[in-house]
Amino acid sequence: MITDYSIQAIAINAIPLIFAITIHEAAHGYAARYFGDNTAYMLGRVSLNPIKHIDPVGTILIPLMLILASSPFLIGYAKPVPVNFGRLRNPRIDSIWVVLAGPGSNFAQALIWAIFLITLIGFGVNERFLLGMSQAGITWNLVLMVFNLFPLPPLDGGRILSSLLPARQSIALGKLEPWGFFIVLGLVFTGVIGSFWMEPLIAFFKSILYFVTLPLQMVF
Repeated sequence: MITDYSIQAIAINAIPLIFAITIHEAAHGYAARYFGDNTAYMLGRVSLNPIKHIDPVGTILIPLMLILASSPFLIGYAKPVPVNFGRLRNPRIDSIWVVLAGPGSNFAQALIWAIFLITLIGFGVNERFLLGMSQAGITWNLVLMVFNLFPLPPLDGGRILSSLLPARQSIALGKLEPWGFFIVLGLVFTGVIGSFWMEPLIAFFKSILYFVTLPLQMVF
C-alpha cells in the first residue's frame, strides 16, 4: 500500500523502479534473441534505455491518474517487447524461458539490492536515501516479479500457463488477453490479488532472499 507521494519518496523509488522495469523488458528481448528471434533486437528493444520501454498509457497515464486520485495501489505496465515465438528454435519450450527472463531479472535485481543493503548496514552507513533506495529496490522488484507471474494473459504468468496447457485450453486462455489487464485491475482493487497472490508470494521470495544472503549477513 502506498501512503507517501512526497518528492523525497518519489526520488527514493524512482531509480530502482526505472531499473526494475527497463531490465525486465530488455531481458525478454535478450532471451528471445538468444533462442533465435531477433525481432526485439532489430527494433532496438534489447536496450537499457528506459525511454524505449515507456508506454504512454501504461507507464505514465495510469500511474499518474492513480497518484492524483491518492490511490492506495500503484500499478502500470511497460511497452511489451515484441517476440515472434514462431522464430524460436523450440517455440513451446523456449517461449517459457523468454517469458521467465523478465521476472527472473527482477529477482536478480532484488538480490543485488539486498546485498547492497546488507553491505551498507554492515559498514555502518546511515545515509537515509541509500538505505531507503535499497529497500525500495528489493520491494519494487519483488512486487513486479510476483505481479507479472499472475497466471492471466497478457501478464508473463499467463503466457507461461498458455505454453504449458494443451492446445485447446491454451487457445481458450488466449481469448482472455484483450480483457486480461482489466480483469487484473479489478482483482487488484477488490484485494483478491493482494491477499491471495501478492502477499504470500512476496513473503516466500523474501524468505529465499534471506537464506541466500545469510552468509553475507553472518560476515557482518
